[in-house]
Amino acid sequence: MGGLRMAAIASLTPLEELDDDPFLVDTRGQRAMCARWAEERGHTITRHLIVHGLRHDHRGLWADVEEGRVDGFVTPNTRVLARALASVDRFTAECARRGVPIETADLAEPVYDAAMKADVHRRLSMPTAGYDGC
Repeated sequence: MGGLRMAAIASLTPLEELDDDPFLVDTRGQRAMCARWAEERGHTITRHLIVHGLRHDHRGLWADVEEGRVDGFVTPNTRVLARALASVDRFTAECARRGVPIETADLAEPVYDAAMKADVHRRLSMPTAGYDGC
């Protein structure tokens, strides 16, 4: 299955959780993992969704699929997907019903040291210090 246009699903997690689970907060790291996964398989990320607790049937998830711009979804791992969506089971069932693949990259997460956490914190808390919306 090569050459698919994928929507990457990342979790929008509060900065307050940075020390507990930095990868869930680091949307840039999540996006990079999905991009690496897609590139290794010849797929293209055409849409980035950064969400928290979104319903499985929300229009924002399905608009690009319905309009033919996205063939499937990828997320870094099930932990991210569980934070991003209100119900992973209902979402995967909807994907199956529509014939839309949902994949997890399941690549190794970065090991966050103090400097990496500080970088994520700076990016997300001070837009003028380099935050690029990702």
